[in-house]
Amino acid sequence: MFKEFREFAMRGNVIDLAVGVVIGAAFGKIVDSLVKDIIMPPLGFLIGKVDFTNMFVTLVEGTKVAGPYETLKAAQDAGAVTLNFGLFINSMISFTIVAFAIFLVVKAMNKMKREEAPAPVVVETPEEIALLREIRDSLKK
Repeated sequence: MFKEFREFAMRGNVIDLAVGVVIGAAFGKIVDSLVKDIIMPPLGFLIGKVDFTNMFVTLVEGTKVAGPYETLKAAQDAGAVTLNFGLFINSMISFTIVAFAIFLVVKAMNKMKREEAPAPVVVETPEEIALLREIRDSLKK
């Protein structure tokens, strides 16, 4: 059983998949930082100095401290049940960026894989037919 597992794990496809997962995780962190640290602050500023990470609705007040809560962290520390729509907006923007980046990569890969047009097939004709065509063409002149 161990031998079969080793053969399975050492196949090229499995290793390629593992490398893809690791690179994908790193790419996800970069995109998450791009959204949280680069895109959302100016966007929040443009729409009225809103911090998307602190956009939430309190569904049930906390047992430790009563609301209203200034930040999502304060609400969570108080034990409140919240609907975190700001974090959802951040996630949707992250997904859109990742999907667009993957689209560009796939598009580039498809462009590189496009096969050249197949060469025209040359059909050899028997020598007699070639000679008859040559005679015909010489008579036309």
